[in-house]
Amino acid sequence: MKVMVTGARGQLGQEVVRRLKLLGIPSLPVDVEDFDLTNPDQVNEAVLRLKPDAIIHCAAYTAVDRAETEPARCCLINATGTHNLVRAALKVDAKLCLISTDYVFDGQGEQPWETDAKRNPRSVYGQSKLQAEQAVSTQMTRYFIVRIEWLFGIGGPNFVRTMLRLGREREEVRVVNDQIGSPTYAPDLAVFLCDLIRTDKYGIYHASSEGECAWSDFAKEIFEQSGVRCRVIPVPSEEYPTLAKRPLNSRLSKACLDREGFARLPTWQDALSRYLDELRAAGEL
Repeated sequence: MKVMVTGARGQLGQEVVRRLKLLGIPSLPVDVEDFDLTNPDQVNEAVLRLKPDAIIHCAAYTAVDRAETEPARCCLINATGTHNLVRAALKVDAKLCLISTDYVFDGQGEQPWETDAKRNPRSVYGQSKLQAEQAVSTQMTRYFIVRIEWLFGIGGPNFVRTMLRLGREREEVRVVNDQIGSPTYAPDLAVFLCDLIRTDKYGIYHASSEGECAWSDFAKEIFEQSGVRCRVIPVPSEEYPTLAKRPLNSRLSKACLDREGFARLPTWQDALSRYLDELRAAGEL
């Protein structure tokens, strides 16, 4: 089995490639320098040449706020790019795993979102990922859609790195306390994705770390575990306006994992501890 990984240099993609290598599964890592997702001819040429048996599609436009000012670019990469990849995958009979997001929901209420809940995105980014989901589900039968949230890992900018930097610069930080979700560690997610892609248990999944918290709670735990002395002041979202409307409720139900016999991811607190150890080992903490 050969697995193509798009966005292979990104925060999640590099962990997927690392996990595949650990499992002894040949990987075909590709990124922007290999082909342009928005160019169907380039996508076709690459997929037909590499002939993957499966594709884990991590590449995406993820600048949530900037998407509000350049919606066409966001949708071109996330929606049209996914459509191009789907069409190419069908030509080589490859199954495909799309990485999606909790932003496809409207972020209201307090109950965890089930995989079949009504999708009603309230941002350009969310709409583009909904279109990506539709491109996959309407054209393919051998597909996985995995919605994730609050990702952090060694390979890129994320909330943990931001808090550590601010904690060193300031005595206190103001962090929203009314957006609830589950911080998710990229290596843990990669374990699930690599288990999933080797099955024929097709469909939609939610995968995030166990437990939930507000961003302000996450910040407090970051400072507590890292030993950084900085006070967290919880504030409502209204005091921290952003171009894109953030979901207040990012809780994702993981009942799908139980039904299909997959292990749930570790808790976000445990994941954070291992990530901080990784940063220490790299000399970044």
